Amino acid sequence: MIIDIPEGKDAIEYVWGEMIPGIGVAASKYSMAVYAHTTLGLREFEAARLRIAQINGCAFCLDWRTERDGQQVEDGFADAVTEWRTTGAFDERTRLAVEYAERYALDHHGLDEEFWSRMTAAYSQHEIVELSMCIGSWLAFGRLNNVLGLDTVCRLPSGSSPAAGRARP
Repeated sequence: MIIDIPEGKDAIEYVWGEMIPGIGVAASKYSMAVYAHTTLGLREFEAARLRIAQINGCAFCLDWRTERDGQQVEDGFADAVTEWRTTGAFDERTRLAVEYAERYALDHHGLDEEFWSRMTAAYSQHEIVELSMCIGSWLAFGRLNNVLGLDTVCRLPSGSSPAAGRARP
């Protein structure tokens, strides 16, 4: 980690909440809103989120699993995201969510008419904007955490740290 965290402070709470409060608190609220107010299905949401986590290399994001009403995606879901082009585990909307996340992060200029034709056949305009805002949040904040080294000192809800099981790239 390249940021000095005062003794006894939680790294993520310090950086996101205390260090730059005018920006960090707003960013934190945006990040939390993505989870609290999404109308996207859990599988679509998690597929896109995990693909961004894989691209960013954020250890915390890779270990995180979104839970809704006591439900999470099945074991092996992250592996299916890695193999999104060929897996039989995804329906068309889930596969499109992963493809969109990947192309948004790596080749947004390549989002062509053919892609948008498929996307608008499966998602409403409202859902496309919502998914775009979610992807933008994960891309920005997961990358911020990874670049600053915060992703290996964050605590998962279980209390464990991703650093214990994942080496930095």
